Amino acid sequence: MAHSVTAFAPATVSNVACGFDVLGFALDAPGDEVTARLAPAGVRGVSIDDITGDAGRLPRDAARNTAGIAAQALLHALGDARGVALSLRKGLPLASGLGGSAASAAAAVVAVDALLEAHAPLETLIACALEGERIGAGAGHADNIAPAICGGFVLVRCPNPPDIVRLPIPAGLTAVVVHPGLEIETARARAMLGDTVPLADAIRQWANLGAFVDGLHRSDFALMARSLEDTIAEPRRAALVPGLADIKRAAVGAGALGCSLSGSGPSLFALCADREIAARVAAAMTAAVETAIGGRPETYISAIALRGARIVSTGAS
Repeated sequence: MAHSVTAFAPATVSNVACGFDVLGFALDAPGDEVTARLAPAGVRGVSIDDITGDAGRLPRDAARNTAGIAAQALLHALGDARGVALSLRKGLPLASGLGGSAASAAAAVVAVDALLEAHAPLETLIACALEGERIGAGAGHADNIAPAICGGFVLVRCPNPPDIVRLPIPAGLTAVVVHPGLEIETARARAMLGDTVPLADAIRQWANLGAFVDGLHRSDFALMARSLEDTIAEPRRAALVPGLADIKRAAVGAGALGCSLSGSGPSLFALCADREIAARVAAAMTAAVETAIGGRPETYISAIALRGARIVSTGAS
């Protein structure tokens, strides 16, 4: 048995415009890393030894930390009484809309599962990571967790118990993600949505979601472009990102299929038919963000990553 295991989990884009709380996909990078080690004999539960990359902002108390809660949930699910110590390296900015809490939770359960040689089912890993997401995001929705663990493009038919549908990825499909120098707490952004949705908005969203999934299956980029519209969350959150409409216009004007908030924002994503178009879209979005918001945003161009959370190193016993 290895005495330490390090897992990486990628950034994710959730909602994907028309799929509020049910659609998500994984990026190649950036991401978070979690190292898990067995605690000394007789020590129970989960502890956190160290966190880097968070400027000291994340709780070191495992009972209040996304990764710690997810790891403890896995120990409970496995009926394993051993203790585990975690170290986290945050590669994702906080409150960015890129699934930072999900990445930490996903990397934690994958690392602990490998450390204990448990080979837990995928559904168990997702369910345990979701327990950590409840703390980080204020709710147990799986549209970041599922792609962070499974990779690819996924649809969450049901979060509990997890029923995850893997969707096809058309050849060439490329994502652009731009993260401006803002932070938006997911719990705050969810509170802006209220508890009711006008029937006409719901019907339009359902139609767009069905059409988008069909577009993925048939590599119909034109249909996907017509379907990348959010009538549920984005209209209520638009004020959180200055210049959102201008940034979206810049993306589409440069050739994007569509552009919307990544999760609750402030990051924005665009989907493109190929990497050459994505490069032009990235430049246009970056310039638009600099004009509307200022600063130097972080911009990523990525294929839809086929792999989710995975082991990147082990330390032999």
